[in-house]
Amino acid sequence: MPRKARSIEEGRRTCIDLVKLGYITYHHLKSEWKIRIEMERDASAITLYHARGARSFRVLWSLHELKLRNFSLFTMPFPPRLFVPEYLKINLLGTIPLMTDSENPAVRMTESCACPVYLEEKYGSPNPRSLLVVRPYERDYGAYLNWLFHADATLTFPQTLKLRYTVHEPERGLHQAGVDYGKWYIARLKMLDHALDDDRQYLCEDRFTLADICVTYALLLGSSNVLGFDKEYTTKTQKYLKRMIARPAFKAAQAQEKRSAEEFKAGGSKL
Repeated sequence: MPRKARSIEEGRRTCIDLVKLGYITYHHLKSEWKIRIEMERDASAITLYHARGARSFRVLWSLHELKLRNFSLFTMPFPPRLFVPEYLKINLLGTIPLMTDSENPAVRMTESCACPVYLEEKYGSPNPRSLLVVRPYERDYGAYLNWLFHADATLTFPQTLKLRYTVHEPERGLHQAGVDYGKWYIARLKMLDHALDDDRQYLCEDRFTLADICVTYALLLGSSNVLGFDKEYTTKTQKYLKRMIARPAFKAAQAQEKRSAEEFKAGGSKL
């Protein structure tokens, strides 16, 4: 299919998606049908339970990229299951994130790469070039899904074990296991390094997506002072990370995270 025809078809399908999701209505104006975008930017139904620097930051960053307002944020000390015992009454796993939606009590999400998808599907921009998700009819849909899962299962998980066995629980005598998982993480960065070899700015569809948020958090965790893996990142991966954390929404999320943590510590916010 020629590129122009493909673009028209993709636009048509996107409009169909938006109508089904209720994001747009049709308004007759000056004898012509025009699309009138009906967006609801208020997210007061959303509550995010978070800890500073934890993987739940993916969710907070997504909220800011979507320009949502009025959501509730609780930024607890890590790990909350030890320092905030009452949190176990809210989330029996004691893990973060936990994201809830008061408009749908069935929504109790605990996976940091799944929560942003929910937010985008519910509140995302109807502009096809501003979508943070990749649709099934787009070229990079498969790659997009893979990056979402790869970001946590392959790139974040080994780092958590490194932290657990070498920093948080050294008394367990599993220091070498933590070191080995650190090496495992660096080895698994090969796929990202290869993807960035073509000088792309973003991972999918030449636009910023949730895949970038999810992968960037893993890189950010690795660049923490405690882990220091960024010294082993390739030049292109380092530049990619710098581009992502330079985004205004990232900085805004960090600022809110800091304020929220201080408020919780001072007793200004209660679960």
